[in-house]
Amino acid sequence: MPTGRSYDIVLFGATGFTGELTAEYLARHAPAGTRWALAGRSPDRLAAVRDRLTAIDPALAGLDLLTADAGDPGSLRAVAEAARVVITTVGPYVHFGDALVGACAAAGTDYVDLSGEPEFVDRTYLRHHATAVANGARLVHCCGFDSIPYDLGVHFTVGRLPEGVPLRVEGFVSASATFSGGTFHSALTAFARLRASARVAKERGRAEERPAGRRVRGLPPRPRYERRIGAWALPAPTIDPQIVLRSARTLERYGPAFDYGHHLAVRRLPVAIGLAGGVGALVALAQLPVARGWLLGRRRPGEGPSAERRARSWFRVVFLGEGGGKRVVTEVSGGDPGYGETSKMLAESALCLAFDDLPACSGQVTTAVAMGDALTARLVAAGIGFRVLKD
Repeated sequence: MPTGRSYDIVLFGATGFTGELTAEYLARHAPAGTRWALAGRSPDRLAAVRDRLTAIDPALAGLDLLTADAGDPGSLRAVAEAARVVITTVGPYVHFGDALVGACAAAGTDYVDLSGEPEFVDRTYLRHHATAVANGARLVHCCGFDSIPYDLGVHFTVGRLPEGVPLRVEGFVSASATFSGGTFHSALTAFARLRASARVAKERGRAEERPAGRRVRGLPPRPRYERRIGAWALPAPTIDPQIVLRSARTLERYGPAFDYGHHLAVRRLPVAIGLAGGVGALVALAQLPVARGWLLGRRRPGEGPSAERRARSWFRVVFLGEGGGKRVVTEVSGGDPGYGETSKMLAESALCLAFDDLPACSGQVTTAVAMGDALTARLVAAGIGFRVLKD
């Protein structure tokens, strides 16, 4: 961890919907003495966020504001060089994220985001992983609902299974939530770039080392009724299984052979059919520029669900793990997945990197590899459930 920096944490994108929620979480939960600052392209909007934070803690009236723009590499370099850890909520990351990752890798600064965009994550691996390794920076993507509940949930489950034997884990996620304009724009952007994403994934696959003497494999997704959880299991078109498998390739605790399957869990068949059809339609429409433009106009970045709607939202992930003759059922659960819990996960990830005693690592790494049990303990203390249901 670099020393001699002005700030422990800088939050870039503090004026966006999730960015402001993350700032509010830090205002309430950052340890006394934490040196942190807000960064963004509009000084006036940053000042307005700071004014709202003073209602939480009057001492934050003196919180520093840093002007930085995703299109200005010099301003991003200044942010990275001033911080020990940088948080960014500025997306879609494939358009606005690369320069900040590069600045953090070059400065040896730890970095966290809430991206769920496979193409962006793969591109930053190819462009910046080696630099980050050389400079000791930990680049940790997907530190929100994508993909902490699954990455740390599988890590938690594996820890309750025997060591040194082949393991199999399946995750089943269910949720009730509304998504913001920013999330909608990021998802449509990813759907529109499926071919480019596939090309970059292949390039990463050729460049990335695989574990010697161990096998890590994703289970082929197939819709089915899963009696063990009493729900229909559908393929989940998200980055989450990729993150889990990267953790498994790095951590020998996942055994000599590891299989992971990732699914949406839907109780009622008509809902499952409608959900599958709706996602398929969005993917198809995202390929057409006119249709994609119309859809993007339905929700604007910066818009999001009300506090009342977020208070009614929830998520639950059930994991079925087996290996060495033992079976275990675990659960990760919490409140509003997209915003309340995501801002909590993102902020706690940054605090964990800044202040906790963690294993030595660098480069592009997952939450399980970089923080593991330390971050899980933080999230449990913050109200996110990690439970063994059947042992």
